[in-house]
Amino acid sequence: MRILIRPRLPVYALLLLAPAIPELLTGSTPVSEIVYNPVRFAVGFPLDIALYGAGALLIREFAVAYRKGWASILLLGAAYGIAEEGFEVHTFFAPVGSTVGALGSYGHLYGVNWLWALALTVFHATYSIALPILLTRLWFPAVKDERWLDGGSITLLAGLFVTEVVGFGWVVGYGPSPGALAFFVALVGVLVALAIWAPRDLLAPVEGPPRLGSVTLAVLGSVEFAVYFFVLVVSGGHLIPAEVAASALVLADGGVLWVLLRYVGTRDLERSEFRFAVGMLSVLFLWDVLLEFILVPGILVVAALFLYLLYRLNRTLRSREPSLPVPRGAAGLPPADP
Repeated sequence: MRILIRPRLPVYALLLLAPAIPELLTGSTPVSEIVYNPVRFAVGFPLDIALYGAGALLIREFAVAYRKGWASILLLGAAYGIAEEGFEVHTFFAPVGSTVGALGSYGHLYGVNWLWALALTVFHATYSIALPILLTRLWFPAVKDERWLDGGSITLLAGLFVTEVVGFGWVVGYGPSPGALAFFVALVGVLVALAIWAPRDLLAPVEGPPRLGSVTLAVLGSVEFAVYFFVLVVSGGHLIPAEVAASALVLADGGVLWVLLRYVGTRDLERSEFRFAVGMLSVLFLWDVLLEFILVPGILVVAALFLYLLYRLNRTLRSREPSLPVPRGAAGLPPADP
């Protein structure tokens, strides 16, 4: 089987970004394991790459091959989240454990952690899939609409992804009931079908200049993780009914999407996308500084590395902006001949 990957640098960037954001930057995979448990990190992080990286690359290739937009990417990202959390590690169904915490009982019904399932599906669709794809598009605009993989590469990545999901799902306990499994398999099928159907411009912004400032875009980008954190907080003390928390999550994310589609505009879209991505990552930086830096030694180094990457990306985007012509008189030159 022939394997062809071109261009290599964007492929490697997406393979690393997809697991690094949801795992290293959140502390889910402690970067300190490089020192304290190097064998575990050497085994675990490549498995994360085979899962997150393969999933993001396959979804990105689908979107390019079939000329799909962000609607299809988000729908397939949601399907990815179900595959990881539901079919592989079974956190959708775990009643107890450090991973789900209070969400194993808060919003738990018929053997399913429904609120956790909703929150993690949205999180993976946005942070594990859409955000890494967005960042690689901004870094490598010349090849953002080109195929990066041939048929052999796609087959290999799909095989790695399915093998990991099925393999881990086989050995992890507290699996789904037959009814729950059938429901989520059907849901994945519906999401994939919708992704195939969705027009390219389904979530395209309206034509015109942006009507949102840099700070507003960054704040909007932070909403998804902020609402996820809100769900975690209220779940610990059952402060409000789980149905209310779920509604708040859906309404907040839906509201952000509505504002973006209505006000972000198509002009200077790269800059708007960058500012939104900064907001998505900034709330993770705040999470690291306030909550994770004691529990996960070295996580501030990861945050600093991402800050540097954003700084370099910002400079790259600025270098692409066309410079306005300087009037000859302003430059001290005589007016041009008529």
